[in-house]
Amino acid sequence: MVIQKEKKSCGQVVEEWKEFVWNPRTHQFMGRTGTSWAFILLFYLIFYGFLTAMFTLTMWVMLQTVSDHTPKYQDRLATPGLMIRPKTENLDVIVNVSDTESWDQHVQKLNKFLEPYNDSIQAQKNDVCRPGRYYEQPDNGVLNYPKRACQFNRTQLGNCSGIGDPTHYGYSTGQPCVFIKMNRVINFYAGANQSMNVTCVGKRDEDAENLGHFVMFPPNGNIDLMYFPYYGKKFHVNYTQPLVAVKFLNVTPNVEVNVECRINAANIATDDERDKFAGRVAFKLRINKT
Repeated sequence: MVIQKEKKSCGQVVEEWKEFVWNPRTHQFMGRTGTSWAFILLFYLIFYGFLTAMFTLTMWVMLQTVSDHTPKYQDRLATPGLMIRPKTENLDVIVNVSDTESWDQHVQKLNKFLEPYNDSIQAQKNDVCRPGRYYEQPDNGVLNYPKRACQFNRTQLGNCSGIGDPTHYGYSTGQPCVFIKMNRVINFYAGANQSMNVTCVGKRDEDAENLGHFVMFPPNGNIDLMYFPYYGKKFHVNYTQPLVAVKFLNVTPNVEVNVECRINAANIATDDERDKFAGRVAFKLRINKT
């Protein structure tokens, strides 16, 4: 025989719920006395306080091993890469000589990029260094901060400096300047105490024919040792990377030319097929003329 449970009325359910929340006879709140709740709160207070203290101590110990200026571990490759300016999507430098808007964006980017290289700014912030040797600034047990940087004056870029240039870096005449810069790697002695330079070629035979002649600034695309080593953004607050400017004089018009530039240095490999930017950069150049 099945015994059916007595169905409680809505009022009875409400009364039971009220008694669970606060029982005036036993002075219990949600089934526990004040003493029981106090012990529970004290336990969790101690428990989470211990976790917080342990986390804080762990972070403090870790931070004691980290320098504010130099990363302890670097995830960057030991071989610096090259990059071009003006910076464009897909590294395509396309110039339509008769269309000012097609190259004015490049000119504006270059003006902004080269502003820190103005001779007046360089003279104010950076040192005149001795060429042909690294500009080392060791700490010798005492924090040497900030590090001084060597001057790289905009006038060193010759016809690609953009100073008093009515051709706008050559973009208005179909003889554009493209700037090559080497990415920064902290404490890297580029060149291994030997001279180094940047060279550019057409990637294929037809590219070499269509590329035509070009000139480089500084001459021969040289990069001096005095701009190394780089000590990091916080240490080298006024550091300006050395640049190489390539002015293309007679690129075959209306043809896409594949150009590759690479750094020739004793300790920079440029033949790693897994990293096509290690010590080199490839870009497309097209000069449209009507």
